[in-house]
Amino acid sequence: MAIPKVLTVFDIYERAKTGPKVEEKEWDFKIIPQTAAKLKKKYDIKMDKKQIVPTDKTLMNNLFQAGLEMLVECGIYCIDTNRVIKYRKDEVMAAITSAPTRAIYGEGKQAVVLAPRSYTEKRPPIIQGGPTGAPCSEDQFLAIHQSYAQEPLVDTIVDGVLQTIKGYDPIPGSPWEIAAVKSEAILVRAAQDRAGRTGMGL
Repeated sequence: MAIPKVLTVFDIYERAKTGPKVEEKEWDFKIIPQTAAKLKKKYDIKMDKKQIVPTDKTLMNNLFQAGLEMLVECGIYCIDTNRVIKYRKDEVMAAITSAPTRAIYGEGKQAVVLAPRSYTEKRPPIIQGGPTGAPCSEDQFLAIHQSYAQEPLVDTIVDGVLQTIKGYDPIPGSPWEIAAVKSEAILVRAAQDRAGRTGMGL
C-alpha cells in the first residue's frame, strides 16, 4: 500500500484555484449546517452542557469520526476564490500523522513547551494572555501589554492591534498598516522587557 503524500502549501494553493465553485452564502447557511446536522444524527452525538470537555471514549471517537467525515465531505472554503479546497481521507490522516508533536514558544527562561494534553492530564495548560486582536490606543498599547506580561500566570502574549499609528488610520494594504504591524511587535517586546519577561513567546 502506497504511503499517501503529505500536501504542501502549493497543492492547497492550486486546489483553491480549481476546486468546486460555491457561493459563500450557500456554504455558510446550507452546506455546513446541513452536513453538521446529518453527521450529528449519524454518529448520535449528544453533548452534555455541564461537561465542557467530553470524557466518554465512545463520544470522543464519534466526534473525531464526524469531524473527519465533515472535512472530507465539505472541504475548506476559500473566500478569495469562492471555491472549495477538497481533501481525501488518506490526505487528512497523513497530515495528522506527520503533524509536529510539540512546539516551543519563546526562548531562554521564558520558553514554554506546547504539547498535546489528554483530558486526564495533570500538567497545566499554557496560558496565553493579551488583548488578542482587540484595538488598543497608541498611548496605552505598551502599558496594556506590560500588564499581561508581568502576570506570572501568563506564559505567552497574544497581542492587540494599534488603532492608529502616529495618528493615522492603518488602512489595510497601506504603508501605515505595515508601520503599525512593525510597531506592534516592537512595543510588545518592549513591554515584555519592562515586565522582566524578555524572551517570552509572542
